[in-house]
Amino acid sequence: MSEPHYHINLLWSDEDGCWIADVPDLRYCTTQGDTPEAALANVREATEGWIEAARANGLPIPEPRYRPALYAARFAA
Repeated sequence: MSEPHYHINLLWSDEDGCWIADVPDLRYCTTQGDTPEAALANVREATEGWIEAARANGLPIPEPRYRPALYAARFAA
């Protein structure tokens, strides 16, 4: 069975002094890293763990829904 492909937000945090990677479709699936590559690698691992934990606990796996362009259009003037 193929895993869903989720959107990942990647941004620099001045406050934390590191890169943040977040999967909006998976609640609390956020990681950090010293480089963008490290943050992405960490969030990919976290996503796998999130899905495994949900399955182990009989919880639903959300379908990928987040699309940044849709949200940007909603807030455009």
